[in-house]
Amino acid sequence: MSLVKKFATVGGATLGSRVFGFVRETFMAAALGTGPVADAFNTAFRLPNTFRRLFAEGAFNAAFVPLFAKEIEARGMDGARRFSEEVFGVLFTVLLFLTIAMELAMPFIVRELIAPGFADDPAKFASTVTFATIMFPYLACMSLAAMMAGMLNSLHRYFAAAIAPVFLNVILIGVLAYAWYSGQDAIAVGYGLSWGVMAAGLVQLAIVWIAVRNAGIKIGFRRPRLTANVRRLLVLALPAAITGGITQINLLINTNIASAKEGAVSSLVYADRIYQLPLGVVGIAVATVLLPELARALRAGNLNEASNLQNRSVEFTLFLTLPAAAALLVMSEPIVRLLFERGKFSPEATVVVGHILAIYGLGLPAFVLIKAFIPGFFAREDTRTPMIFAAISVAVNVSLALTLFPSLAASGIATAEVVAGWVNALLLFATLAWRGHWGRDIPLLTRIPRLVIAAAIMAAALHYAIQWLAFPLSSAAPVLTQAATVCGLVAVAMIIYFAAAFGLGGASLGMIRRSLKRNAAPAAAPAAGEGTDVP
Repeated sequence: MSLVKKFATVGGATLGSRVFGFVRETFMAAALGTGPVADAFNTAFRLPNTFRRLFAEGAFNAAFVPLFAKEIEARGMDGARRFSEEVFGVLFTVLLFLTIAMELAMPFIVRELIAPGFADDPAKFASTVTFATIMFPYLACMSLAAMMAGMLNSLHRYFAAAIAPVFLNVILIGVLAYAWYSGQDAIAVGYGLSWGVMAAGLVQLAIVWIAVRNAGIKIGFRRPRLTANVRRLLVLALPAAITGGITQINLLINTNIASAKEGAVSSLVYADRIYQLPLGVVGIAVATVLLPELARALRAGNLNEASNLQNRSVEFTLFLTLPAAAALLVMSEPIVRLLFERGKFSPEATVVVGHILAIYGLGLPAFVLIKAFIPGFFAREDTRTPMIFAAISVAVNVSLALTLFPSLAASGIATAEVVAGWVNALLLFATLAWRGHWGRDIPLLTRIPRLVIAAAIMAAALHYAIQWLAFPLSSAAPVLTQAATVCGLVAVAMIIYFAAAFGLGGASLGMIRRSLKRNAAPAAAPAAGEGTDVP
């Protein structure tokens, strides 16, 4: 299967999850708006979600996948199963004690670490503590699920792990639909959503557990022991957890800062949901597929193929991400109005969230490129260097957020996230190039500025079209009119971008064919003018 087809498998499943996520956020915006219950739920949900991405997804996709792949190669499926059982025993025990400790300390954690700004509002504070207590076991379910997803990815079975998150959104949509049908008040909706998150964790764990069994691996429980393999995993996982969860670290810190202003937390969450669509479909797909593919090429000593995989991933990433970033920059407000402006979500909230989303658009290429660069370190079992860069990025984010928040509110926090993202991306790329781990690809380097120009042409056309179509995109227009206009603008923008990209030479049929065909043999020489020059 070609690299792009693998990206499409993961990206397609992620797209389904993101589409359901849009529906969920639309219902939630109508039911809760940016009010106190919305702030309380979003803040409470961020706690287990952050831990999940720090200590589960990031750590296991970075550390577990290469070690599990080595076990398959050295000792076959039986050796890989024993290694998985050793890890499962330790992970389950740690998660059990962590969950108990966090549940008992939840009031302190919310008051001192997550949302100190809520302490002045007893009702909001109490709701946040209760919602977080209900939802926190979701972390244990998703951490175990992340381990099994890593196993599936190592076995080149990507779909089950990618489709499982859809069920979180499906369940929460069901909760919101029932709440609307039965006329529940805001606090009842918050309780229903919290229990829905807990149920979704169990469902997602069941899906990947069944998929692992179908792949031929039956995991039994072993007494937790720090074997040599488990110790190696922990050594790699700790810095990888920090690195893989850099965005979540920034979001957690930013939630702490934003809790000082009413509605700021929810405004950031709504904008984040929209920009997560291209980030998830492109960035997560690239990171999920690239790590095991790159680890395989490096284990085989095939530096040429490894370099080609990295370059093709960046090529694919920028080709799809640059137009998405340009569109978010110039038409963020019509998108937010169409998706969220109804019920308790006011026109004033549309302006605030739209401004934040436009800022996120400027950072989208950086956030996606980070996911394409990090596998170049993790596949070589170097998790320390990205951790250092992650720490630098966090320092940049915190200092800027604290500086800008008093004057720009939530927009200042979004600006800090974007600047920190670009700093991280540039440090990762510069280090890969300096170490000789990034092969020069002259055609790729000449295509990037042409893709930027194509995206700029598209953005200029969208800007003038939005001015001309001011009424069909306004709050006064019916929702169906707004939807038809936005969809029409997206379709025209795609035509303009692809025409400009191919016309300027930023993309070519040769590039498409090279990306779609099966991976070349290790010794195959690249075609003249289209290859990868490895120093």
